Amino acid sequence: MKTSNAVLSALAVAKSTYVAATIWVAPSTLIKSAHLLERIGLAAVGGSCGLYVAAALMRLENQMFGSGWFILLMMLYGAFSFYIGIDLPGRPADGSASRPPEERNRGTDAAEIFSAAGTFVAAIAAFLSVSMIVVDQVLSEGSIILIACCWAIGSSLQIAAGSIARNGALE
Repeated sequence: MKTSNAVLSALAVAKSTYVAATIWVAPSTLIKSAHLLERIGLAAVGGSCGLYVAAALMRLENQMFGSGWFILLMMLYGAFSFYIGIDLPGRPADGSASRPPEERNRGTDAAEIFSAAGTFVAAIAAFLSVSMIVVDQVLSEGSIILIACCWAIGSSLQIAAGSIARNGALE
């Protein structure tokens, strides 16, 4: 009997300690911190995609594509596009039932489509760049430029998606 009372009192202490620890850390702060870490991770992925495409462009042996500033610019553009365009704000819940279906969430639908298309195109361009580097594949200048243009278009679509979603969320 004494053992079961000891176990129950230990569980009660553990539960009260857990509740006190949970109350001490505000859930919104924890969620915001996790969200920030997620966005930083997405920016790191976008920056590395820009680095891979820049490395593929360096194979053209053009002075402009081989400069450190150009590589840094591509990395920053990729980081910005993935930071802004992949993690879009949620759909607004208020007032959507009162509007007809054709007027509901036009901006967020367009943002989601742009984000998906941009992510896909940028990721495929980065994948092709990495595979070209790893396999030491020789492509024509036109193919390399096409890959770089696809990456730039995909990254631009992501930035457009982020802009559309954030402007729509402010209204």
